[in-house]
Amino acid sequence: MIDVKIPSPGESITEVELATWLVSDGDLVHKDQDLAEIESDKATLMLNAPKSGKISISVEAGTTVSVGEVACSIDTSVEVPDEAEEPLEEEVDEVSEDESSENEVEKPVEDKKKPAKAAQSGGDEKVKNEKVRPTPLAREKMKVAGLSVDDIVAGLQKLSASDVDAVIEGVSVAPEGSKETSEPNRSDKREKMSQLRKKLSQRLVSVKNETAMLTTFNEVDMSAVMNIRKQYQTQFVEKYGVKIGFMSFFLKASALALKMRPKVNSMIDKDEIVTPQYVDISVAVQTPKGLMVPVIRNVDKLSLAQIEMELKKLAEKARSGKISLDEMSGGTFTITNGGVFGSMMSTPLINPPQSAILGMHNIVDRPVAVDGKVEIRPVMYTALSYDHRLIDGKDSVGFLMDVKKMLEKPEAFLSGGSDPLKAVLQL
Repeated sequence: MIDVKIPSPGESITEVELATWLVSDGDLVHKDQDLAEIESDKATLMLNAPKSGKISISVEAGTTVSVGEVACSIDTSVEVPDEAEEPLEEEVDEVSEDESSENEVEKPVEDKKKPAKAAQSGGDEKVKNEKVRPTPLAREKMKVAGLSVDDIVAGLQKLSASDVDAVIEGVSVAPEGSKETSEPNRSDKREKMSQLRKKLSQRLVSVKNETAMLTTFNEVDMSAVMNIRKQYQTQFVEKYGVKIGFMSFFLKASALALKMRPKVNSMIDKDEIVTPQYVDISVAVQTPKGLMVPVIRNVDKLSLAQIEMELKKLAEKARSGKISLDEMSGGTFTITNGGVFGSMMSTPLINPPQSAILGMHNIVDRPVAVDGKVEIRPVMYTALSYDHRLIDGKDSVGFLMDVKKMLEKPEAFLSGGSDPLKAVLQL
């Protein structure tokens, strides 16, 4: 027997929540198989099987446990068949629409409530049923109920055209003999708050209470960036294997602006102001478990292609729960994009201990004045929330203006964010 203990997500974390078991008690598992999801106040981790064998679960899902506590045991003396490592699939024979409609005409309405006896009709049906491979959890339930695969298949009903129409129209089909009701569902659904959500709540409240947060706004004409993407997208994908998005432009522009205005890249540590000589930007990513902020290191040194590849890798790891604490620690500045959800404008909250955060929003065609004429341009509103204890209005507004200028004239990236013509003239 091998004990599988709760791993440590980080040196400062002593308790985690065993969120979900991905296997059932008594299942056969193979080496390195994902057994459960573990949620800490910073990330979601996977609990893996160190050896193959039969699992015995010791901790229920949804329980808060200490780091190092035994979550389950694996009996390695039990042999695990090779097919246990293959993905389990259920092969279901499709019924054509014509066959379905014919069966509806031939059978009376009362038969809809009775299990079909297709499994007893002949040897062909039994052969088909042998192809159905239930999952371990399904097998366990069938064993408790004393049912076979044939019994389950025989109990399946065929969908009629009226059933499909009812779902499309949003009408629930009530069983025969029952009374239809139009009363709304007024029940409450309760679910336990995850460790990640608890910590996020505490941090958001502390930001409001412990910082002098202000927000400044500006608007960016996105025509230049959109034209670049339209003109060079195909070549970019062919060379680097990733698409070029808006986020990489904002990351690069922000990194160069932070080098020009280091106060925005600083943070307060007790009675000292800490100003990193590097730029590590956290990018807010919405995941099924909540908001996570993976960090892209040394953004000012990276090309747009390198930023896009790193961004794609970290976002995928965050959404799949595979991201590590190191990949979410140490950012000096944060960018969040509410525009993907349709947000026009917002006041993003600072990600402590950082002192500023840039908010991106949706792009909308708006009338703007260009050289004395009204033109329709794709415009994005941007917002910079900052801690006024450290950052003054000059640096905050200036930072947003620097980002705006670089996005409207991306060639400034080549001169470190300054005016390219000034760089040519060495002014």
